[in-house]
Amino acid sequence: MSLPAPDAPELAQAPGAPQGPASLWVLYLAFNRLALQGFGGVLAVAQRELVERLGWLSREEFVETLAIAQVLPGPNVVNLSLMIGDRYFGLRGAFAALAGMFVLPSLLVLSMAALYGSVAQHPVVGNALRGMGAVSAGLILATGLKLLPAVHRNSMGPVLAAVLAVATVVAVVWLRVPLPWLVLMLGGLGMAAAWHGLAQTAERA
Repeated sequence: MSLPAPDAPELAQAPGAPQGPASLWVLYLAFNRLALQGFGGVLAVAQRELVERLGWLSREEFVETLAIAQVLPGPNVVNLSLMIGDRYFGLRGAFAALAGMFVLPSLLVLSMAALYGSVAQHPVVGNALRGMGAVSAGLILATGLKLLPAVHRNSMGPVLAAVLAVATVVAVVWLRVPLPWLVLMLGGLGMAAAWHGLAQTAERA
C-alpha cells in the first residue's frame, strides 16, 4: 500500500524558509496593522512587520520585492502588498492585502484630514508635523541600514551595489536627473549587472 503524496506547499517549503500567512484574514489583518502604523510612510514598518515580526519574507526577498515595487507605477508599498498577497493566495490574496492597506486607514485619514482643517493654524500642530517628518526620515534611514547586509548576497556584489547607490544619490540630489531617465540608465545598468552575476553563478554551479 503506497503512502499518499505530501501536498505541494510542503514540498516547496524548505527547512528554515519564511512561513506565509495562514489565511486571507491573517493577510488582511497584517496589512491593516502595517498601514495603521505607517503614517508618514509605511516602508520602515513594512520591513519590521513582514521580515522581523511575521517572518513571511527573508531580508533578501524583501529587498528584491521592494526593488520591483519601486520600479512599477504607483506607491511602492501598495505594489508590495499586491505582490505578497498574490504570492500566497493569488488574486484573492492581492485584493485582501490591498483592502488591509486601504479600507480602515482611508477612513481614519479622511477623518483626520477633516480635523486638521480646523487646527492647521495652531503653532503646536505645525511643530508636531515637523517632528513627525524628522521621525519618518529616521525610520527610513534605519530601515536602509538594516537591509544593508542583504546586499552582500546580491548577485551584483556589494561593491557594484554601493557604486550604483552613490550614483543614484548624486543623480537625484545634485544632477536633478528625471526619474524616468534614472530608472532607464542606472536601473538598466543594475539589471544587466545582476543578470551577468546570476549567469556566472549558474556556470559555476
